[in-house]
Amino acid sequence: MGFLYFLCLGFIGLANAQYCFNQVHNSCGIPGSDLPYCNAKYSGAHRVMPDLQEYVMQHLSHSFQYLLMSTNFANYEKNREGFSKLYRKFSDSTWDDAIDLIKYVTKRGGVMQLDTEVPREPNPAFSKSFNMFELESLSRALDMHKSLAEKAHKIHSEVSKRSDDYHDAETLSYLEKEFVHKHSDTIRDLAGYTNDLSSMIFKEVRDPSLSVFLFDEYLQKTL
Repeated sequence: MGFLYFLCLGFIGLANAQYCFNQVHNSCGIPGSDLPYCNAKYSGAHRVMPDLQEYVMQHLSHSFQYLLMSTNFANYEKNREGFSKLYRKFSDSTWDDAIDLIKYVTKRGGVMQLDTEVPREPNPAFSKSFNMFELESLSRALDMHKSLAEKAHKIHSEVSKRSDDYHDAETLSYLEKEFVHKHSDTIRDLAGYTNDLSSMIFKEVRDPSLSVFLFDEYLQKTL
């Protein structure tokens, strides 16, 4: 009978252990007690922590790639200040988004693991060389931004599940506010740039170099 009594107490203790208040109450006066449930974790954010950390690394990788693309067009040979400005802007924005994601991971009780593997490039045909011509660089930037948008949608779908252990309204709101709508606008702009420059080079004028020069001037003035 006594054994059953202590067994029942044990089960009650386990049931209450997930609450911070109960852990504090039960650990009061016990030196060196840990409080693992007194943290910022709740709802389903913990389910997508590995995805969020991978998303951070994807942003950091893209930021460095955009910086190399910007440098490629800023040299004295190509001298495309508009393209350089565009990719420098993307480099800064993806870097800022990575920092914001790290803050969000820690805000929701996670720990950022900077040794997380960097995701593969969205297009296996991407060259490791960043010595690209203008239209090629726009098409690459478009594919890169689409991969960021699709990753955000994937994480969004994971925390949209109708399950107490997966659903997380705050993570949904964060992704939509900080990424989903912005990605839509950027992808629309890049798709427009790519198609406009393609038309100027291949359809409208006889001198492609003049078309590229004029488009670069346009980017300098509008960004």
